[in-house]
Amino acid sequence: MRRFGRVVWAIGGLLVGGCSGRQAPLTAAPEQAADTSRTAALPKLISTGELARWQSEGPVLVLDVRSDVFAYLRGHLPGAEYLNGETVRASEGGIPTRLLSAGAYRELFSRLGVDIDRPVVIYSAGESRNIDATYLAWLLAGFGHPRVFLLDGGYFKWELEHRPVVQRYPRIPVTRFPNRPSRLEQAPLEEVRRAQAAGALLVDARPPDQYAGTAGAQIRRGHIPGAISHYWQDDLTQEGFGHVWKPAEELRRAYAAQGITPDREIITYCNSATEASHVYFALRYLLGYPRVRIYVGSWTEWAEDQALPAATGMAP
Repeated sequence: MRRFGRVVWAIGGLLVGGCSGRQAPLTAAPEQAADTSRTAALPKLISTGELARWQSEGPVLVLDVRSDVFAYLRGHLPGAEYLNGETVRASEGGIPTRLLSAGAYRELFSRLGVDIDRPVVIYSAGESRNIDATYLAWLLAGFGHPRVFLLDGGYFKWELEHRPVVQRYPRIPVTRFPNRPSRLEQAPLEEVRRAQAAGALLVDARPPDQYAGTAGAQIRRGHIPGAISHYWQDDLTQEGFGHVWKPAEELRRAYAAQGITPDREIITYCNSATEASHVYFALRYLLGYPRVRIYVGSWTEWAEDQALPAATGMAP
């Protein structure tokens, strides 16, 4: 186990970009520059090949967050246990998809067997629901787990490579997740309005037609005035028959071309914060932007309040 721990920490800084050898050094915020433990806590990508090697060397907690439990029952990665993405959210005050209490998350993580001393690897189906994996990574990091990884390419890539798939359920002992304060980088509605007035940049992660107001299921259609449209799936690229993250420098150039730069305070949003978590993952974890938060209420909350302004069309 000690050998495995050394392997994890030795390669941790190289995993951003998975098996393709991409490198994207993480940069701490100025006020956190001296806090190396906080920098180390940022989640990273892991390739299918690295995960397979880790599993052969020592215990790794693997979480399957595909939206269809029957897909899990038909087959999943060895040792993976199932967690539906909607388990981590619930309505509050009538508004859907709100965060649970800190105690509820600690209880859930304990029940799953999440151990601070053991790396956690999260995977979804692939590009279609990558957002469930990035959302859980954001939650775990916010509660202080130091070694959270996202499987690049998800289940689809793993299966295409003919890697082992099982139906047997793992038997993972319950743990006692530590009672640490939540440091989730989030912004409630009041802070979103205050930050935007102070010059913060809002990034809308939804599909362009929802941003423009020609599609959408919410009470009103459109976007928050001034927000920039950056569709979360634009951060992925096709590799074989599956999709993986684009190289860090390609991501950096694409965001910079839209004026989404690391000197700005940035708040991401979508309909319910999952798509926003994907853009957040790219900016905060892969590119090291220091000031990024998620507006958890997102457009679902904003659109309901008729007193809040809404814009349509593709221009910010």
